[in-house]
Amino acid sequence: MKLLLFLVTASFSFVMFSCDDRSPENCFNIAVLNCNTMHGFANIGLQRELESPSLKRASGDKNNFPPVKRKDILDDKIQHIESNLTSLKQLKETAETAELINASKALYEYVLPVYQHEYRELVRLYDDEASAESISSYAQSIHNRHYAVYVELIDKLIDAGMPFAEKHNIDVNWDVRTSP
Repeated sequence: MKLLLFLVTASFSFVMFSCDDRSPENCFNIAVLNCNTMHGFANIGLQRELESPSLKRASGDKNNFPPVKRKDILDDKIQHIESNLTSLKQLKETAETAELINASKALYEYVLPVYQHEYRELVRLYDDEASAESISSYAQSIHNRHYAVYVELIDKLIDAGMPFAEKHNIDVNWDVRTSP
């Protein structure tokens, strides 16, 4: 009787701990939709954001709107990417989710070091008021080295995401273009 009780308890515990409480929608959101934080990577989108940073209201002065510091823009992007990657790594890989999760991890793990190193250098060039030619040349080198791989990784993620979304009736408009 004790053996039977032990087996039932052990089986129940195994089932409870092996279940993932994330819905397919949550998995999709973390693995695919959160990648929107990378929009503009190694392309003109992020370059424009660094060229002309947004304005923010200065603390205590309703008439003062200094630009957001480029370092803050980059640090914010890095923080979001690191946070999203942490959430992604917490997803349970199953036969159904493995391709989606691995495609997303590959993308995050590719772009994160570029943000941490090469984009930091680009921000430094801006902050040090380097010549427009130096800034443009360095931005172009980031594009030349990383854009094609980024697009390839995004395409793999979309190729994994489309059937996953379809299977789980997740309504996604894949045709939206946010850049030329």
